[in-house]
Amino acid sequence: MKRVTYKTAGVDIDKANALVKDYKRFAKSTLTKGVISDIGSFGGLFRPDIKRFKDPILVSSTDGVGTKLKLAFLANKHDTVGIDLVAMSANDILCSGAEGLFFLDYISTGMIKSSVLKDIVSGIARACKEAGYALIGGETAEMPGMYKDGEYDLAGFGVGIADRSKIIDGRSIKLGDCIVGLESSGPHSNGYSLIRKILTEKELKTHLKELLAPTRLYAKPVLALKKRVNIKGIANITGGAFYDKVPRMIPKGLAIEIDKYSWPVPPIFSLIQKRGNVDDREIYRTLNMGVGMALAVSKRDAKKTIRVLGDNNVKSYVIGRAVKGNREVTIL
Repeated sequence: MKRVTYKTAGVDIDKANALVKDYKRFAKSTLTKGVISDIGSFGGLFRPDIKRFKDPILVSSTDGVGTKLKLAFLANKHDTVGIDLVAMSANDILCSGAEGLFFLDYISTGMIKSSVLKDIVSGIARACKEAGYALIGGETAEMPGMYKDGEYDLAGFGVGIADRSKIIDGRSIKLGDCIVGLESSGPHSNGYSLIRKILTEKELKTHLKELLAPTRLYAKPVLALKKRVNIKGIANITGGAFYDKVPRMIPKGLAIEIDKYSWPVPPIFSLIQKRGNVDDREIYRTLNMGVGMALAVSKRDAKKTIRVLGDNNVKSYVIGRAVKGNREVTIL
């Protein structure tokens, strides 16, 4: 009788262990003073510098990349989705005004392909470094039979820190305050089920550059802005987009009016809307339409906000204002 091993069942532990060396190399580029453990430990150890904070609060978020991965499979391009993975959590954490501490990833696949996983993790490390996170651990799960050949899934978990008195929660937003929209790099990592439903495979391949552009990381420019401007509220424009995400930063008694003509909508969004005959409410509830993050600032700080963000290589526009209402968003 033929002897059965874990490897013949489809799980190659030796190959997975060999990848740890590459993971360590990528993670080393993200090291910060707080890291006190090595990749490969049972748990990642991190000592935050809490002396810088009067009342330190940890802020956490977890997310994935969604069906944007289908385009990575189609293009056989895997070096940008790791950036998406980090950005989805890091941008959410930023909405509280927190700075990054550490990040962990989870990669599951039917069969380990070393070159693909190296590309993914190199992107994760690159994004962690840009957003100020230390990559302190992760997990690669080989699960034969769970995925089609060449496919995988990603999930990530990030932790940041903020001083309790400086947490941004939208409570200080007042009538007449401005909403500043920060330019996105494309659809980021949301709405791809709709995009894939509307565009043909040929069209998807034609527009892979725009559709696979990694989610923009806003940590550095927004934290730089925070030092110079009183940011009253931050909304990460992801799933649910303007109608579902912007209300999260609005206090009771107020609403937000957004002028959809106040910023240039990139052609890829117009193409998707036209090809799918998607109405405005649906498209502005599904895609970011060129605005990846929205900030609430006082009217007197609006121009300075745009200038400081520009100095940090992010274009932005005054896209709306706070009006009387019940925490709803109206797009004009």
